[in-house]
Amino acid sequence: MTPVSAAESAFPLWTPSAERMARHPMTAFRAAAGIRAGRALADHDALHAWSIDDRAAFWDLVWDFCGVVGTKGERRLIDGDLMPGAQFFPDATLNFAENLLKRTGPDDALVFWGEERVKRRMSFDELHALVSRLQQAFRAAGVVAGDRIAAMMPNMPETIAAMLAAASLGAVWSSCSPDFGPRGVLDRFGQIEPKVFIACDGYYYAGKTIDIAPKLTEITPALPSVSAVIIVDYIGTAKATAASLAGGITLDDAIARFVARPVETVSLPFAHPLYIMFSSGTTGVPKCIVHSAGGTLLQHLKEIHLHCGIGEGDKLFYFTTCGWMMWNWLASGLATGATLLLYDGSPFHPDGNILFDYAATEKMTLFGTSAKFIDSVHKAGLKPIETHDLGALQMITSTGSPLAPESFSFVYDSIKHDVHLASISGGTDIVSCFVLGIPGKPVWKGEIQGPGLGLAVDVWDDEGHHLDAGKGELVCRKAFPSMPIGFWNDADGARYRAAYFERFPNVWCHGDFAEWTEHGGLIIHGRSDATLNPGGVRIGTAEIYNQVEQIPDVLEALAIGQDWDGDVRVVLFVRLRPEIALDEILEKTIRTKIRTGCTPRHVPARIVAVADIPRTKSGKIVELAVREVVHGRPVKNQEALANPEALALFKDLPELAV
Repeated sequence: MTPVSAAESAFPLWTPSAERMARHPMTAFRAAAGIRAGRALADHDALHAWSIDDRAAFWDLVWDFCGVVGTKGERRLIDGDLMPGAQFFPDATLNFAENLLKRTGPDDALVFWGEERVKRRMSFDELHALVSRLQQAFRAAGVVAGDRIAAMMPNMPETIAAMLAAASLGAVWSSCSPDFGPRGVLDRFGQIEPKVFIACDGYYYAGKTIDIAPKLTEITPALPSVSAVIIVDYIGTAKATAASLAGGITLDDAIARFVARPVETVSLPFAHPLYIMFSSGTTGVPKCIVHSAGGTLLQHLKEIHLHCGIGEGDKLFYFTTCGWMMWNWLASGLATGATLLLYDGSPFHPDGNILFDYAATEKMTLFGTSAKFIDSVHKAGLKPIETHDLGALQMITSTGSPLAPESFSFVYDSIKHDVHLASISGGTDIVSCFVLGIPGKPVWKGEIQGPGLGLAVDVWDDEGHHLDAGKGELVCRKAFPSMPIGFWNDADGARYRAAYFERFPNVWCHGDFAEWTEHGGLIIHGRSDATLNPGGVRIGTAEIYNQVEQIPDVLEALAIGQDWDGDVRVVLFVRLRPEIALDEILEKTIRTKIRTGCTPRHVPARIVAVADIPRTKSGKIVELAVREVVHGRPVKNQEALANPEALALFKDLPELAV
């Protein structure tokens, strides 16, 4: 990460006002926690310490404070010292959909923009009606608790409604975005054998209309477990698409014979499966990660209501596809009574202002996006602070990759001065965050504010010792409710244990390279498996990117370690502005920037310009896949990539042969 100067580190970028904190839910929660603890909890650090020391009481309070609908039962936590093995609320029953459908009435539940082409609104009553009719259609298709429903859908209202209808019955939901190729879809859904498959007829992206009927004719015959294929109309070809598929029916026809009535919900155990989510799958077939209804609900309520301050009357937005865990996180916002702002398509069509247009028009409360989007807006020269009324905006969250210090400054200089900017980090593995925004604390340049409540997050060295300073492994020392139930088709749990608990027994090792800051915050330096090891010294790739991407001519960078002469050398790939060539002057600029901003060890041995950099569907660059190509090894699952053709740019490069 870019070193922050002494002058910059002396003052925070933003400090919450007393007025803001007086009305923030976290303040009332801390007071309630003090009553439960039997002592005053003076500040957030005291609250966090109590939330770890007495997890049973903490999560019990989250249940009560956030108004969870269900029966808690007698016990709150058993086998709390086991990871995996701890059980939260083992006697409790609830229904996830019932908790997201608490609010009724004519106000907007969902607002949807499909680029500049489609604008729709759906009230809470209309959402209830659609969920009811879908629920009846699923029952008619033979769906019962535990069956899987899979969707290949845009981030649109029907997707939210279908998920809620599935959850109301206790069915297990899994989704991906419609830009996935057939192999990528089958690598995921083929493993979980869904009973119902839902897909759109097509989607819009960057002004283009993309028909997915040809892909569906490949996918549906290869899912023999599916008894019903439901096609949602988006681009106007649903009838033709459904007719071309065996068992195909349009959504309108599927629900035509059912009249809306109160949504019926099945009360199920706290640990009943809710979602199956998938690892990125760039190094093999994706892992199927199973998440519980109760754990997901409690963790999301804690993050959305307490850490983000979202409640009834607020407008919650996250730029995400249905193949990224942030969609599942966004959907849970309904449990707070908030309105969800949904968007599907390119965030830069027709230009980079569309999401800020959305924020201004709908009076967005929370704007969730990726670090790459903020960097792209910066490099496009946009200044929403001068062009858009963002008066309602209270919080901006960023995830997907570490947020560069310069992007922190850009947000406060060019988007909004008085806003809570939170870099957040977690993952599909926990369908939530380990570290995120802390509403009562200041924001420091380049830092994530701190761990989530109830999470015993730490940074350890290779021997499993706590690090007060310096880089190490991000771990969680105690069990928490949103840990996966396990992996699908992993009966003895061997693959699950190997994924998170092999490095440090009975401790969750997340795979991020991190360090504590003097303010009690954290910096994420990238994925541990992508760290570079020249001369045996571990270097986080994000440290290099934060330097290189400050150079105006560099749009994007990717670094790997290349095996060379018995050691590892750092190789840096750069994607440049269209009119720019990588010459000696630019190479020297890059090396100097890295040397002065980091250390001489960070300076790459080779710098290579490439036309494109491969990334996952959720926009994350894939260092491991590039490393495999450079070393002449096959990349097993290219369907996981948004632009797999880019991998060919890294094969047999003459610059890397010397």
